[in-house]
Amino acid sequence: MRTRGIGSIQVGAVGLGAMPLSVEGRPDEARAVATIHAALDAGVTLIDTADSYHWRAGERGHNEELIARALAGYGGDTGGVLVATKGGRGRPGDGSWTVTGTPEHLRRACEGSLARLGVDAIGLYQLHKPDPAVPWAESVGALRALLDEGKIRMAGLSNVTAAQIREAHEILGDGLVSVQNRYSPAVRDADPEIELCRRLGIAFLPWSPLGGISRSSLDGPSEPEPARARTAFHAIAAERGVSPQRVCLAWLLARSPVIVPIPGASRPESIRDSAAAADLTLTADELARLPG
Repeated sequence: MRTRGIGSIQVGAVGLGAMPLSVEGRPDEARAVATIHAALDAGVTLIDTADSYHWRAGERGHNEELIARALAGYGGDTGGVLVATKGGRGRPGDGSWTVTGTPEHLRRACEGSLARLGVDAIGLYQLHKPDPAVPWAESVGALRALLDEGKIRMAGLSNVTAAQIREAHEILGDGLVSVQNRYSPAVRDADPEIELCRRLGIAFLPWSPLGGISRSSLDGPSEPEPARARTAFHAIAAERGVSPQRVCLAWLLARSPVIVPIPGASRPESIRDSAAAADLTLTADELARLPG
């Protein structure tokens, strides 16, 4: 698989969003592990998770523990795999999400993630969402402290504005390597953040990247293909003999050299198809037919 940079390391140009493996409607563990192993077999070396990716109350860290077990049971080399986790959100178990960005909470969350992943330092630790009740500099300062202490090797942000990225960059410097915001054919309001990331040399990891083509885990169960509106993505996919999801990911990769999509998957077949997008190059004519 072609690669792209996150900080000082290279990862496969398409990652795996592991959230569907632990939230509502998740597969059984055997299929979940098979999905992670299929991703690794396909050249995926970035796995995105969070301590809040779970379903029921009392399951904090379900996704992190699942990933740790899957990596431990994989027959091949996992030394080049970057597990990116997040802290700062919670799930009480009733379907809702909470936000807590205090330095004390982020430190506890990081230490919990370290234990569950079974590592001495987290490769990429991301602040899951700004907490409006906590000054931004205090939350980002917690990441700075974790970097300085060696508990995390790189820091990232999620669900942030351009102004928040600039302020965080002043605090974290080269330690800030990624921004993870929602971006897809259906949701394209992060173009200013993507351009800022390009100028700063920061990777942009679009979450729910297949919106408008497929439903994400946050949207509920997927609809059957005929129920979705036909788009240029579907037309080009038919012409190429590939899936519209693969065309969508190739479109994202073509939009900026800093984009590393992290599509979710709950079946081995899905992540194999997504991973193949790294080697699908769309023509200028095809790109002209897709959103600009």
